[in-house]
Amino acid sequence: MPTAPSTSEPASASDSSPSKQRLAAVIYNPVKVDIDELRAAIAAEPAAADWAETLWFETTEEDPGTGQAKQALEAGADMVIAAGGDGTIRSVAQELGGTSTSLALLPSGTGNLLARNLELTLDDLENSIRVAYDGVDRQIDLAWASIRREGGTVERAAYLVMAGFGLDAKMLSNTDEELKAKVGWLAYVDAMRKALRDKNHMRMRYRLDGHGARAVSAHTLIIGNCGSLPANILLLPQAAIDDGRFEAVFLRPESAWGWVQIFVKVIWENGVLRRTKWGRKLASRDVDAVRYVRGRRLDVVLSHPEEVELDGDTFGRAEAFRTWIDAGGLTVRVPVTEGESESEPASESDSEPAAT
Repeated sequence: MPTAPSTSEPASASDSSPSKQRLAAVIYNPVKVDIDELRAAIAAEPAAADWAETLWFETTEEDPGTGQAKQALEAGADMVIAAGGDGTIRSVAQELGGTSTSLALLPSGTGNLLARNLELTLDDLENSIRVAYDGVDRQIDLAWASIRREGGTVERAAYLVMAGFGLDAKMLSNTDEELKAKVGWLAYVDAMRKALRDKNHMRMRYRLDGHGARAVSAHTLIIGNCGSLPANILLLPQAAIDDGRFEAVFLRPESAWGWVQIFVKVIWENGVLRRTKWGRKLASRDVDAVRYVRGRRLDVVLSHPEEVELDGDTFGRAEAFRTWIDAGGLTVRVPVTEGESESEPASESDSEPAAT
């Protein structure tokens, strides 16, 4: 009796071929990074040997990372390592947003805002490289801003941590870069002193998540994708980097007592009380000088143009501003933690709104 033909298919040639090596690209700021030390540290990382030859891109004053990230994507990079300050990381993330390519951080700046909010180790090159190659992917939110200038032109840009108007932006524009290089974030104290000399009073109308417009006067407006600043300051206590929402705060001190309210709210309540379960029950939500709101989209029209900042970089003056959240829009590399479980996916974000 003839043997029945086998129904199993022969193994394909690709099944026995070695898997394709993953490709990493490094985008570095030559002012912030010792490139020889960085190359040696990556070459010494054992996991890097399993990857294809690393691509290297240097940022310039004209292009702090966006163009280089585009080149890395076109080359097929699976991971992009951003080595520089917050400006470099923001520029690279703007191009990687919405792709499957992951972003690894080698924080080298003064603020290191995203790294702080992700609770990554700072000032440890070897550990940062180890996380890049041996870590796991985590989806986080990416915030976007549509900035309308005085002449009617609109600029679109991403940010990871915070955007701000008023005292916040003026402080950054007053910061002495040479002093910042010498003393780090303490240079902002001198910049704050200069900014406080101005009236710092803004009138604006805002619309949250498409609801009715409201008028408000404030010294400062800060919108946060996450809430922590240097010196362990928790400015936005309910801001989370993977919840599909932002938290915004209007600072409205009308007198010296208003500044006392802000200090107590930010330093004592946010910085101390809210870090414990019982403390959170004692903390108040709003006071006269501090108003918080949360949402997915915020439209702001200012009575006159004001300076705006994104992740610590000044972005000129704006007469109107729209910001929204792309939930889970960016993949970052983080350390593997014991007993780690995958977080629930963030809710689907709204489609990109039209320019303000």
